[in-house]
This record gives sequence, structure tokens and C-alpha cells, in this order.
Amino acid sequence: MTGVGYVLRGFGLMWRPGIRRYTLIPLLINTLLFALGTWGALHWARSTLDHLLPTWLDWLSWLLLPLLFIGLMLVVYFSFTLVANFLAAPFNALLAEALERELTGQPPPSDDTPLWQLTLRTLAAEWRKLRYFIGWAIPLLLLWFIPGLNLLAPLLWFGFSAWMMALQYVDAPAGNHQLDFAAQRHWLGRIPLTSFSFGATLTGMTMVPGLNFLSLPVGVCAATALWVEQRPARPPLAPGR
Repeated sequence: MTGVGYVLRGFGLMWRPGIRRYTLIPLLINTLLFALGTWGALHWARSTLDHLLPTWLDWLSWLLLPLLFIGLMLVVYFSFTLVANFLAAPFNALLAEALERELTGQPPPSDDTPLWQLTLRTLAAEWRKLRYFIGWAIPLLLLWFIPGLNLLAPLLWFGFSAWMMALQYVDAPAGNHQLDFAAQRHWLGRIPLTSFSFGATLTGMTMVPGLNFLSLPVGVCAATALWVEQRPARPPLAPGR
């Protein structure tokens, strides 16, 4: 339950005096994208059922529409989370830095990189995560179309979503310490139960209307607390480095 606890703490951390102003832009980006994703998924699910169901099976739409909508949410909401984090990455780093200073009394290691270079570096890190996501997401999505295996697809997708959520949000504080993506994966792999419960809670949060709007700033704050309290004395290196 450790990862769940960090997410619950994130709700309080994001509204701390001196921190809340850093949450506004990530919150706005997340709200706009999730509102768009919800409307698009509901519209697509309804139009798909209208197209696929014959008239004499219209009575089944009350059952199939919620199921199709929930399945779409697992894919669409998680994909929109990646997009939101990509767009908000520079602001997430500022939020994580401010909160780490609040929690520890010390800022992350100083970085004299100009702001425009720091922004490009942050976006490049987000792009690496996006490529990693696509590399695993495509075969997992194909499972939905294979009879028998498609029964496992929702569970596998949820597990993958939880892992990606942990990677996505921990990048904000860990990236401020110049920990690259491979090393972040290695570190989270060393605390698997905490990583999974943390990511699974955030994945579930994206499925709840209203709460999903808060998932981005809550996730960054929760990940920062996780990093501050669980990070090793020395930054971990990825295997082979």
C-alpha cells in the first residue's frame, strides 16, 4: 500500500502554500485534454455501436455501450496522459523542484543550463518515454484482436499502464537530478510493489471523472515525495553502465 499512500498524499501536497501556483498550468493542460478525451471516447463508442449493431439488437446497447466506453478509457485516457505529460513536462519539472525544496529544505542539484536548452532536454526525455510506450503498446493492443488472448488484454494493459504511470511521473523529480530514463526504469524495478501500487492507483484515478483532471499535478507531487523518501544514497545506474 506504500504507493497508494504517496498518491493520497499528493492531493494535499499540491495545495501547499508556495506550491499551488506551480500546479495551475499542469492542471489546466490535463483538464482540457481529459475533457476532450472523454467527449471523443463517448462519441466514438456510441457511433461505433450504431454502426455495428443491427436494428433488432438495439436493446443491447445499454449493456455494450458502457463496456466499450470503459475499454476505450483504458486506452484513450492513458494515451492522453502521455500527451498531457509531454506538453506539461517543463512545468512538471518546476513543480517537482519547488516541492522537493519544500520537503527537504534543499533544491535539486543546480543546473546552469539555459531555459530553452532545459526545455528541449525535457521534451527529448518525454519523446524517449513515448517511443518506449509505443514499442510495448502496439503488441499489447494487437492482443485485443486475438481470440482467447483478448481475455487477458485488459489485465495486461492495466499492468503496463501502471508501470508507465510510475515511469511517467517519477521522471519529474528524478530528471531534476539528471537521472536518465534507463536508470529510472532500473530504480523503479528495484521497488516493484511500491512502483506498481503507485502506478496502478494513478491509472485508476484517470478512470474516475473529476479525479482524472487532478491526476497530473497529484502524480507529480506524489512522485516527488516518493523520490525524496525512497531514493538511494547514490543515483542508480542502468545495467551495463
